[in-house]
Amino acid sequence: MTGLPKNTAAALSYVLGWLTGIVFLLIEKDPFVRFHAAQSIVVFGILTVIVLIPGIGWVIAPLAWIVGFVLWLVLIFKAYQGEEFKLPWVSGVAKKLLGKVK
Repeated sequence: MTGLPKNTAAALSYVLGWLTGIVFLLIEKDPFVRFHAAQSIVVFGILTVIVLIPGIGWVIAPLAWIVGFVLWLVLIFKAYQGEEFKLPWVSGVAKKLLGKVK
């Protein structure tokens, strides 16, 4: 446990994308923070993989970075407000990830 308020910890789980998501998923016990951490891992993990695909990934990288930046801002803002903001499809994958990581 970090000792941070849960909305602050949830918002921080997005700051460095999947990296801070992993950190907060491993150290936090609060379900709200863990959900946001898992969602961060899934969202920014997918964007990272898309950008790294040879050829097509490099072509769509500028769009992926713009989408990623907008999502990053929205997700940090929503988490800080205390909202469990669920992205379609991604939140389901995040919930499955939470079930596997105790």
